[in-house]
Amino acid sequence: MKRWQRIAALAAGGIILLSATGADATEKTGLQDEKQEGETVITYKKQGDHNPVMTQRFGADPWAMVYGDRVYLYMTGDEPAAMKDGKPKTNDYGNIVTLRVLSSDDLVNWEDHGSVRAADWSGAATWAHNSWAPCAAWKNINGQDRFFLYFANSGGGIGVLTADSPTGPFTDPLKRPLISRRTPTCDTVTWLFDPAILVDEDGSAYLYFGGGIPEGKQADPGTARVVKLKEDMISLDGDPVPISPPWLFEDSGINRFGNTYVYSYCSNFNVPASGSEQGFSAGEIVYMISDHPMGPFSWGGRVLLNPGRFFGVGGNNHHCMFNFQDHWYITYHAATIDQAMGWNAGYRSTFVDRLELNAEGLPAPSKGTYAGVEQLKHFDPYHPVPAATVVSMAGVTTELANEEDRKAGTGKMAVQSVQTGGWIAVAGVDFGNTGAASVRMRVRSEKQSRIEIIPDDVGNTPAAVIEIPAGEGDLEVSTSLTEALTGLHDLYFRFAESGISLLEWEFFR
Repeated sequence: MKRWQRIAALAAGGIILLSATGADATEKTGLQDEKQEGETVITYKKQGDHNPVMTQRFGADPWAMVYGDRVYLYMTGDEPAAMKDGKPKTNDYGNIVTLRVLSSDDLVNWEDHGSVRAADWSGAATWAHNSWAPCAAWKNINGQDRFFLYFANSGGGIGVLTADSPTGPFTDPLKRPLISRRTPTCDTVTWLFDPAILVDEDGSAYLYFGGGIPEGKQADPGTARVVKLKEDMISLDGDPVPISPPWLFEDSGINRFGNTYVYSYCSNFNVPASGSEQGFSAGEIVYMISDHPMGPFSWGGRVLLNPGRFFGVGGNNHHCMFNFQDHWYITYHAATIDQAMGWNAGYRSTFVDRLELNAEGLPAPSKGTYAGVEQLKHFDPYHPVPAATVVSMAGVTTELANEEDRKAGTGKMAVQSVQTGGWIAVAGVDFGNTGAASVRMRVRSEKQSRIEIIPDDVGNTPAAVIEIPAGEGDLEVSTSLTEALTGLHDLYFRFAESGISLLEWEFFR
C-alpha cells in the first residue's frame, strides 16, 4: 500500500491519520517516521503538544458546549474528496454530511464519540444536502435536560436536531429548516449559515446566523441576524433582526461576559492591507458588544488573528469562546495537518487555547499554539476508561463499537489498530503513591496478539504486556504489571499488529 493510501484510508466515516511522536519531530508539523517491526508510523502531533485536539480525522468550525463537568466539541465533518495523483481535490465542503463530537473534562485527553449523521438521505435531516458549522446548547424543559444541535445546510438555511444526550442519537423534530429564505428579513442574506446559540441566565434563547458580502458592501455587509427562540428551542419567537458588524464575512459567535453580550465574527478578506478603521485585519476574529442579546451592538475589540499568522497556513477563520471551570478558552481551526501531509487542500483541524481578557473582563487578542492549554486535572486510571479517550494516537483509528449506533453515527467507540506498532496515548495519568498492580482490558481480535502498556515514551520498556487470545466478540483480558506503576505518567498502549480493537481499560491497585 502506498503512503498516501495508508494516510487517506477511510474508516468509521473519517480519515485515518497515522502518527507517532518523538523528540526530533520538526517544530512546525511534529512530523517524524518511526520504525516498528518493519512498518512506519507517522506523526502530525509532537509529543507534549495538545493541539490539534484530534488526529484520527479532520474537524472544523468548532463549537464548545459545557455540560456538567465536561466540554463537548461539535465540528464540521471535513471529509477528503476524490483522490488524484496521491492528493484529494481542494476541500469545497460539498460532501460534508456529518458533525464530529468529542468531549473532555481536562481539555487535553479527548473522548471520540463519533460523527453525527446529520444531513443527506442517510442522515437525521434528510431534507438537507450538507451539515456545516454546528452550534449546540442544552436546556431543562419540563424537568428533563434536552440537547439542541443547530447546523447550516450549506449557505441556504439552518436546521436543528434534538437528543436526550449531548452525544445523541440526534433526530430532526421539524423535518424542515428552522431558518430559510422564506423566513422574514432573511431573503437578502447572502449566506444563511454559521449559527451560534445563547441560552441566557433567565432561560431565554437567541440564535445568531448569517454572512456573506453583497456587491459593493464590503465594509458594511449587513448580512448578520439574531432571533429569539421560543421555550421549545425549535421555533422562532419573532422575526430575525439585522446586525451590522463592520467588514463581516462569516462565523457568528455569542457569549455573555458579566452583563455584556459579545457578538463575535470573522472579518472578510476585503479589509484594506492597512487595516480597518477599528484596527483589525482580514480574516480575523473580532467582536461587537451590547447590554442586550439582540443589540444594538457597538464595536468591541479583537480576539484572534487568522491562523496563517500563527501556523503559516491560512484560510477561513472560525471560532467559539467558552468558559470552563472559571477560565475562558477559545477553540478554532487551522489546516496544519493537511499542510503537513503535503495536501494543502484546505482540510481543517480543531485547536483549543486560552482566551486572554482585558481590564474590563472582555476578550483580548489571544494566540494560537501547538502547545494548547495545560491539563486541568490528572487522569484517573482506576475506573473503566473508554479506549477512544486519548491525547494522541499513531497507526490506529476509531470506529463505532456497536452496530446499533451506526445509523446515528455516534455512540461507544473502539480504537482499532491499522498498523503494526500503532498506539494511543493518554496524558497525565496519576497512579498515586500506592500505584497500580494490574490492568484489565476489553478487546476484540480474531487472531492471537498482544498490547503493550508503556509509561512516558513509546520507546520505553513496557510495564505490562496483555496477551490477547483469538476469539469472536468482546474479550476480557487482564494481567499483573511487572512492577507497580506509581506517580504521574503519560501512558501508551501499543498494538503488536493490525486488526486489534481496544474498547476499554482499567487499572487496579
